[in-house]
Amino acid sequence: MGKKPTDEEPHVSGQANKPISQPPHALPHATVTEELKANAEDGLSEQEAKSRLEEYGRNELDDGPGVQPVKILIRQVANAMMLVLILAMAVSFGIASYIEGGVISAVIILNIIVGFFQEFNAEKTMDSLRSLSSPTAVAVRGGTTITVPTAEIVPGDVVELKTGDTVPADIRLVEAMNFETDEALLTGESLPVTKETESTFDKDIGAGDRLNVAFSSSTVTKGRARGVVFATGMKTEIGTIAAALRATGKKTRPVKRKPDGSAKPHRYAQAWGLTAGDFVGTFLGVNVGTPLQRKLSKLAILLFGVAVVCAIIVLAANSFSSNKEVIIYAVATGLSMIPACLIVVLTITMAAGTKRMVERHVIVRRLDSLEALGAVTDICSDKTGTLTQGKMVAKRAWIPCVGTYAVGTSNDPVDPTQGDLSHTEQPPTAIKVESENNDEKGGKSHEDLLDDNAPLKDYLNVASLANLAHVHKTEDGWKARGDPTEIAIQVFVSRFNWNRERLTKEESWSQVAEFPFDSEVKKMSVIFANKDTSKNMVFTKGAVERIIGSCNLVRLERGAELTEMTEDFRSTILENMEALAAQGLRVLALASKEYKGETGGDDTAYDRAAIESELTFQGLIGLYDPPRVESAGAVKECHQAGITVHMLTGDHPGTAKAIARQVGIVPSSDAAVAKDVADAMVTTASAFDKMSDEEIDKLPVLPLVIARCSPTTKVRMIEALHRRNCFAAMTGDGVNDSPSLKRADVGIAMGMAGSDVAKDASDIVLTDDNFASILNAIEEGRRMFDNIQKFVLHLLSENIAQACTLLIGLAFKDSSGQSVFPLAPVEILWVIMITSGMPDMGLGLEIAAPDIMARPPQSLKTGIFTREIIVDILVYGIWMACLCLSSFTIVLFGFGDGIQGLNCNGSYSEECDTVFRARATTFVCLTWFALFLAWEMVNMRRSFFRMQPKSKKYFTQWMYDVWRNQFLFWAVIAGFVTIFPTLYIPVINHVVFKHTGISWEWGVVLVEALLFFGGVECWKWAKRIYFRRTAKKTGQADLESMVFSRYLNSDSVSSESEGQVDEKKAG
Repeated sequence: MGKKPTDEEPHVSGQANKPISQPPHALPHATVTEELKANAEDGLSEQEAKSRLEEYGRNELDDGPGVQPVKILIRQVANAMMLVLILAMAVSFGIASYIEGGVISAVIILNIIVGFFQEFNAEKTMDSLRSLSSPTAVAVRGGTTITVPTAEIVPGDVVELKTGDTVPADIRLVEAMNFETDEALLTGESLPVTKETESTFDKDIGAGDRLNVAFSSSTVTKGRARGVVFATGMKTEIGTIAAALRATGKKTRPVKRKPDGSAKPHRYAQAWGLTAGDFVGTFLGVNVGTPLQRKLSKLAILLFGVAVVCAIIVLAANSFSSNKEVIIYAVATGLSMIPACLIVVLTITMAAGTKRMVERHVIVRRLDSLEALGAVTDICSDKTGTLTQGKMVAKRAWIPCVGTYAVGTSNDPVDPTQGDLSHTEQPPTAIKVESENNDEKGGKSHEDLLDDNAPLKDYLNVASLANLAHVHKTEDGWKARGDPTEIAIQVFVSRFNWNRERLTKEESWSQVAEFPFDSEVKKMSVIFANKDTSKNMVFTKGAVERIIGSCNLVRLERGAELTEMTEDFRSTILENMEALAAQGLRVLALASKEYKGETGGDDTAYDRAAIESELTFQGLIGLYDPPRVESAGAVKECHQAGITVHMLTGDHPGTAKAIARQVGIVPSSDAAVAKDVADAMVTTASAFDKMSDEEIDKLPVLPLVIARCSPTTKVRMIEALHRRNCFAAMTGDGVNDSPSLKRADVGIAMGMAGSDVAKDASDIVLTDDNFASILNAIEEGRRMFDNIQKFVLHLLSENIAQACTLLIGLAFKDSSGQSVFPLAPVEILWVIMITSGMPDMGLGLEIAAPDIMARPPQSLKTGIFTREIIVDILVYGIWMACLCLSSFTIVLFGFGDGIQGLNCNGSYSEECDTVFRARATTFVCLTWFALFLAWEMVNMRRSFFRMQPKSKKYFTQWMYDVWRNQFLFWAVIAGFVTIFPTLYIPVINHVVFKHTGISWEWGVVLVEALLFFGGVECWKWAKRIYFRRTAKKTGQADLESMVFSRYLNSDSVSSESEGQVDEKKAG
């Protein structure tokens, strides 16, 4: 059933599909039910539900136009490089040069086919990742509870929710019992949100504060609820964000108007002219795409202009003769300046890189993003589920009379067998954060820790029994269900084999009463009976301030009697709480007492206030959302690669800073950082959002950590990075990350925990949700950037060589005054299209250099055309041209009798035999140079014979290097082999290639090849000397000093940032 068209009026966040008097969160639930014409008890009838499904459409996100083959096909044709090839093809056919025209046509068709299928497959792959948020939902219809497909839920449906459900639509809650939902996908908050039903809120309040609404795609973590659906599909909160993401900007330039709104006619003409310019620029590719794509499009236009000039030079040198051979030679000379196979090699290289990335847990949604990754200077990362595991873990436990227990690093937060237990008698206030790793070494067994340790057992009784979570082992490993906080505590006690299930089944504990967590008292309590001692015990956990206010006793020394809790000791508890919070931990307090009152009846029969008073303080427990084990290493690698990592999270500033410090995003100490810089490094979204763009640009540094982050804050951060000429990537998994994912230069979404909207906004998707996989993507991006540099250098060097050979070769003339060409048109096309193409593809498949992640990001200004690359192109190109011209001259004049015949450009004759032999020698030399240069380009600085400087195979290492890339090896071998048919097969040699077989001339070829190798090796040696001396001028420092050095002097940083912004504005 198709989706209905959207209303003309824009949808308001929080409103129903068909707007009611106020957004549902601003109205009592009874009013919402009435205005939606629903029945809170019996739900809709089947007939009414069917009618509303017809009216409102299916409850699913609009996938947009989907994969559009026609647009993909147009994109393959509408680019500058393809336009140059099409024009060259048209000229070739226009002068009846069908061989040359056919070759160019083949290249064009191959480019279009490969590009189309690669991009089409990439779009289809991403399309297959999209899935519905929940396949079924429990609805009340006709007074009966039934299960219906989520897509058939309609406004007015009454839906029942329980723990573990995915909310199928936006629902105004009518009834809730201890109901909490995980809205991390929507708001970025790592902790569940407690929902209520009776409260109403201001109509303009943010989504995260609408506590009477359960949002589509959020998950139920605790309790149960019932509510009425008011928004489905694209009208839900997630749908609203998805619609905003797909909104496209206007493609016309605005007309400049006077203050009164009027505009003169020339302003309209100006706007139309700029719009037309934008269209042409987009068609040619010079103002769209990545920096490399724009540069290559501009290069194609430039080379097209150069090609026209070269063609004119050829015609002028032959007095603008109308001879067909002169015209086709002019076209061929022009084509010699066009890297014709660049498009197909670039596309195939990127496609191969895409397949490589799948093996490294990355799906490339947009092919060009792989190249763009090599230029990333900043990564803006969400914390929850990206840098962290997205699950709470008990990290510290403090018992006043015993000391502090610590839990080591674990790969699985719900597996109590992972992570060592350690103990120190010091309280948290005496433990330095830097010593955390030391605490985790030399772990002790839980038996040793429990031995003769009654205070620890009392503490574990509270932690285990005042807890509703269930942690158990299955065939598939450890599993847990319940509230994340309680799961973390239950896992902690399970490390001591003190699991609630064991205590209630194997020991003598049985539950008598339960008092759930209440947001007013901020405590949760249970009463348990011990059959062995015949005692009833109260176990309580909750907010530290509330618990210590209810405690009057504490044990200060092991084996000592309980003593009265004083105000001084309450202050000590708070100091220890702050010490744990400074480590990024959420802190709860545990307490207990013996209950001597009557038991029996339901829980309402107890006086909760009396039960939760006069307690004995047992200790504190510190919980945190742990960083992934590999996050710190990944951040360190980012720093080594010259990439700055920013954390943008919804967590508390203290927790965010502590996590950032643990993974290395901020310096390990603030001592050496100026105060204004330290304040700018870690800030809150409220403070950041209050600043204007000008004030942000004047900050000494952009924040490394922004806490309590909103989607708007993330977008503003990306824009601030752009104003500082940074190339930003944004990682995330939630809907709240989606706008910034789309605005970033490279959007990186999570494939497992990520929302469909986030994936839709992203450029690449991590299939394992691992921050460290971003390093794989960046490494692959840099590898491709390197390889693109290699084959572009190879291609353009050949273009320079051919152009110089052909233009200088115009000086060779016969007795009629017509130039005798050193290379025939088909020979030129053969070298451009056949000889170069396959080796260039091989260069595109080269493995990453060992130091690839120890370099800074590629410059966005220079792109692949660095000074080194440009100089190399000229040196190699001119050297090859000199050798080609010398070979032609030696054969023609040194060992031959010069130019004797006429029309040696068109047909073979006995008089033209020497010319044809000289042309064949030149063709073989150019082909060999192109093939040998491909092997030399495997490493642009090291000698072909010593690409592995540490190798002991002094004379044979080059053989291993050549064989390692077998695609390149066989491409070069094929290039050598295919020379012989063109030389010695009749008709092909004389008619098509305009040359003849050679014999003694092979000696000339061998000498020229040795000279070529010698020249290239000498040039590489000179480069190594130069760069070695340059490197000596750079001092070495430890990684942290190197990474954060620019934060240590605020004056220099401030002036630098202002300069960057000024430069950006000037540009």
